[in-house]
Amino acid sequence: MGAAASSAASTPAADGVPLVSVRNLVKHFPIRGGLLYRTVGEVHAVDDVSLDIRRGETLGLVGESGCGKTTTGRVILRLIPATSGSVFFEGRDVFSLRGEELKRLRRDMQIIFQDPYSSLDPRMPVGDIIAEGLVVHRIGSRSDREQAVREMMARVGLRPQYARRYPHEFSGGQRQRIGIARALVLHPKFVICDEPVSALDVSIQSQILNLLRDLQQQFGLTYLFIAHNLAVVRYISDRIGVMYLGKLVELAETDELFRRPLHPYTQALLSAIPQPDPTLKRQRIVLSGEVPSPIHPPPGCRFHTRCPIAMDICRHVEPVYRDVGGGHMVACHAV
Repeated sequence: MGAAASSAASTPAADGVPLVSVRNLVKHFPIRGGLLYRTVGEVHAVDDVSLDIRRGETLGLVGESGCGKTTTGRVILRLIPATSGSVFFEGRDVFSLRGEELKRLRRDMQIIFQDPYSSLDPRMPVGDIIAEGLVVHRIGSRSDREQAVREMMARVGLRPQYARRYPHEFSGGQRQRIGIARALVLHPKFVICDEPVSALDVSIQSQILNLLRDLQQQFGLTYLFIAHNLAVVRYISDRIGVMYLGKLVELAETDELFRRPLHPYTQALLSAIPQPDPTLKRQRIVLSGEVPSPIHPPPGCRFHTRCPIAMDICRHVEPVYRDVGGGHMVACHAV
């Protein structure tokens, strides 16, 4: 990943038209207890997230573990139901679709899961795993599906003759290639990459990232790339959104975000990126305290309990998420 210092300039240029629009997305998970198993509280996993994903771009989504990144992606795909809000794909309301309409939409929206081990059925040959979507959607004859599987395996760097092998016979990087092939064999338009390299060795990470970029160019894909490694996200993303405790706190073009981070949380994340040159000095911003509980998020700005520049207004008034120029969005009273 030698080019990690530059953003995804070689990815297809986005045409500015949103492929996916998310508006005021909320997902709360109920907490049940007691003899009658009643709802006694809620986990505020995602709270009022709005964003657009342009056709042909890679939008990175970063933040600490538990901030709601993965939940946001899964709610967009309707893998879990939303509490409220809306998602539009090519102008269609995703949450209103039912039956065959929803089934057809799923061909255009796919996901690459984080864990290349648990995401593959150990009882199925990898050829059958990759072909499962084709079978569900009744695409082609048996021979057509076998040919499609062989072609997709070759595209992701796997030998087609391995189609009858089982997942345990492959390495972690090869398993992730199987997961990528499974997602792309339906030729989707939009793919959510849910931390697809976090479980892999660093040398394998660069191979998978380069593969994802090559496949994006070949198929004209749009990615939502979820990760916690900012160096990885910088390498592959055109724009980056930063989440904290269920809220989107900043979003900007990749180069703009790294050159001019405005939110104190973004500044702290960027200060933690290791420098490859030991002679370069950078002031590390160390956040005090722990991330507040998503069951009882703090009032006002959710970051104020750890923010080094918190003001009195931050403790009582939630900042407005707004454009401060050039599409640079931020939610902070100090900006």
